[in-house]
Amino acid sequence: MKNKIHLKKYLIVTFIISIFLLSIFLLINIYEYNTYTDNFNNKIDLIVAKVKEKYPDIDNTDIMEILNNDELKSSSILEQYGINLSKDSVLIENNDYFHDFLILNSIVLIIGFIIIVFAFLIYDRRKDKEIGEITKYIQEINRKNYTLKIDELSEDELSILKNEIYKTTVMLKESASNSLKDKVQLKESLEDISHQIKTPLTSILVILDNLIDDPNMEKDVREDFIKDVKREVTNINFLVQSLLKLSKFDSNTIHFIKEDKFIKDIIDESIKNVSVACDLKNISIITKGNEKFKVNCDFMWEVEAITNIIKNCVEHSKENSKIIISYEQNNVYSSITIQDFAGGIDKEDLPHIFERFYKGKNATKDSVGIGLALAKTIIEKDNGSITVETDNIGTKFIVKYFYL
Repeated sequence: MKNKIHLKKYLIVTFIISIFLLSIFLLINIYEYNTYTDNFNNKIDLIVAKVKEKYPDIDNTDIMEILNNDELKSSSILEQYGINLSKDSVLIENNDYFHDFLILNSIVLIIGFIIIVFAFLIYDRRKDKEIGEITKYIQEINRKNYTLKIDELSEDELSILKNEIYKTTVMLKESASNSLKDKVQLKESLEDISHQIKTPLTSILVILDNLIDDPNMEKDVREDFIKDVKREVTNINFLVQSLLKLSKFDSNTIHFIKEDKFIKDIIDESIKNVSVACDLKNISIITKGNEKFKVNCDFMWEVEAITNIIKNCVEHSKENSKIIISYEQNNVYSSITIQDFAGGIDKEDLPHIFERFYKGKNATKDSVGIGLALAKTIIEKDNGSITVETDNIGTKFIVKYFYL
């Protein structure tokens, strides 16, 4: 804003100086004209008086006719006295006046020009100073100093440059901050992954050592060890696959193919994925809802999300229990509610259940703490949301898909 004010001041000063100079020139010209006129009139008055004195019979009308008649030609009598009527003034005094006025006009013009140039130099100097400041800002940005602020957002020709530099500074600052956060998150993620993989690998190594050290191990014990190894390998595979999927979401390399799909088909396909786990614990899954209800989403990814939620419920449910899945629609969203009867989630764990690698107090030994985080990421990608309600009876996961 200051630059615009400076520019306005410069233009106003220039305009005022121009008007002032024109006024002075006008006044000087008027004064010059009056001076010449007064001088001529006085001399002519003396001449007429002299003529009247010498020729008293001459008529005043004749004298005035001579003075005001444009058709009368000069007799060139004055040339006999060395006066050139086309170049010289009859009155020598007027020549002196002319030179004086010429000098006065030149002085006024020079002073006005100096003032305008001085005002321009002041404005230009201020402008150069601001360009220098912008250059310093850019140099500091190149040194990765993003704490600078350009508070004086002007509206002159430098405004666009200043605004763009400010935007660039903010963008670079955010980029640097996000880069630092990404490094911290990557470090934490690697530590979590290392911890998650270290435990099952250690278990596998211990089991393998036992199998190698005791070749005569009883068949039942050996089979149990082999099952344990298989379970741990399965957990590691699930962890790796889930991490790969999450990394794709983090890097925005996954593009959803959204279509109108029956909610029932998504649920049925998800139930198939956990059917073995349900059979092992004799858990029945009951579904309720209108088979014609649809949702606009990526079918395969939503099956992945719903599968992870159901899998979480199965892992925490006791044997011979049940899980109820209901779905409905209204004018705002379609929803899927998945309810278990596993005794609920601890209040301290509730705010963290969708965090990666978080394990609650009641987590099973096979849990890796990543399924719900992946489910939440997928659902939100499909313009949805997931919330959880819990009590001492069980837990409800409520998934809502909002209409665009």
